[in-house]
Amino acid sequence: MGNMLGCVQVDQSTVAVKERFGKFEKVLEPGCHCIPWCIGDAVAGNLTLRLQQLDVRCETKTKDNVFVTVVASIQYRALAENASDAFYKLSNTRSQIQAYVFDVIRASVPKLILDDVFEQKNDIAKAVEDELEKAMSAYGYEIVQTLIVDIEPDEHVKRAMNEINAAARMRVAANEKAEAEKIVQIKRAEGDAEAKYLSGLGIARQRQAIVDGLRDSVLGFSVNVPGTSAKDVLDMVLITQYFDTLKEIGATSKSSAVFVPHGPGAVRDIAEQVRDGLLQASTSNHGAH
Repeated sequence: MGNMLGCVQVDQSTVAVKERFGKFEKVLEPGCHCIPWCIGDAVAGNLTLRLQQLDVRCETKTKDNVFVTVVASIQYRALAENASDAFYKLSNTRSQIQAYVFDVIRASVPKLILDDVFEQKNDIAKAVEDELEKAMSAYGYEIVQTLIVDIEPDEHVKRAMNEINAAARMRVAANEKAEAEKIVQIKRAEGDAEAKYLSGLGIARQRQAIVDGLRDSVLGFSVNVPGTSAKDVLDMVLITQYFDTLKEIGATSKSSAVFVPHGPGAVRDIAEQVRDGLLQASTSNHGAH
């Protein structure tokens, strides 16, 4: 009914382009407008002013010869004050924007290696936005924002990158494990050294106590039994200890076979060896004092 009376409605966030006999006359704002068709007036079409988004997938090659797919998201809208340019100058706005995106990305990415593409994606987005803003402003469009939302290398390259990353992490873990084992070995060696030192100190004190005990026994026996020399007493004490040792070896159920030279000559040799050792120990003690 409105069309019969020459009335048209323009919706919110939309403008209409009015022509008279095929020539542009003016832009109609949202609301109700009278279009007297009898004098050649007509609405050529509508133009939305809403924010629109276009996702562009562009395949290109990096400087290190890796094929990647760059996904750019372009947010744009037509300007109400330049609605006539936006309506008449472009027949396919999305194709025009896509062409500029391809041009900028394929000029920027081949100058960078793959790692730099990821690091400098904001710079790439800024270059795309600047080029689009400069080109599309002449057609009555505003570029609100440009984002590089994804960078997709070839599947084989992605797998290789993941393997490199995993190998690097394993290398760090191996270094940390080796360092920990090194610390444990150092601490264990320090503990062994301390234990051996204390063991040696204990053995030295034990031997000193044995020497002191034998000396006291020899001196006491010589005083209490007249006519005996210190050598006689020492031989007797050593023979007694020799037989006690044989007795202990034989009495131990878990002992292995032990071959010990036995006889008067063997006992005499053992006594001479012990006596020489005692004399050397006594000489060392006197020298230390």
